[in-house]
Amino acid sequence: FFLLNLSVLDLGSISTTVPKAMANSLWGTRVISYAGCAAQVFLIFFLFGGEYSLLTVMAYDRYVAICKPLHYGTIMGSRACVKMAAVAWASGFLNGLLHTVNTFSIPLCQGNTVDQFFCEIPQILRLSCSDSYLREVGLILVNACLLFGCFIFIVLSYVQIFAAVLRIPSEQGRHKAFSMCLPHLVVVSLTVITVMFAYLKPPSISSPAEDLVVAVLMRNKELKDALRKVISWTFFSSGNIDIALHK
Repeated sequence: FFLLNLSVLDLGSISTTVPKAMANSLWGTRVISYAGCAAQVFLIFFLFGGEYSLLTVMAYDRYVAICKPLHYGTIMGSRACVKMAAVAWASGFLNGLLHTVNTFSIPLCQGNTVDQFFCEIPQILRLSCSDSYLREVGLILVNACLLFGCFIFIVLSYVQIFAAVLRIPSEQGRHKAFSMCLPHLVVVSLTVITVMFAYLKPPSISSPAEDLVVAVLMRNKELKDALRKVISWTFFSSGNIDIALHK
């Protein structure tokens, strides 16, 4: 159930940026409408926020399955799973709405060229000539704190999981438990590292080439598909393009 929700969110996040970038490439254009740019920002933060919330829920699911197996059916019943997934989707929606409203209420007066192949908030904020952009920076920092808090929760969950796994007398049992958990932890770590580098690195070390590489890492379909296949197999089966904004 959680993997199905995660797959839908992942499919949505890929579909948010790739089709428009491909269309611009095929038609030889570098433009996106103002409304289309706002839609991209909203969907990116909505889907990513929901995806990371769901990864946090999945860590709790693994914790209950391994540390409290006799209570798993009671704690993680169908109703509880639906509520957790609904909270993940709702948190993503709220995250996307706040960032979109905050970003596009800021006056842009430094041109209309976004130095990226999709609409990304740090690139849009560079077009601002008002101190009101600090509101969005503050919101990004709050998001980073929440992201880090979820990461700490996931790490603590896995500390208890690994402690329980190491007490398993059978080597085969330990191997199976580790194979269930490690792919999920790899996906979470990759997500946190790329996002924090993309949004929290100092402007002095920022460059268009680096921003493009990080963006591709965050949205590379082949990389995500490979990691998702690892999860489905082991976890659950036992060039720079500028785009111009036009209203």
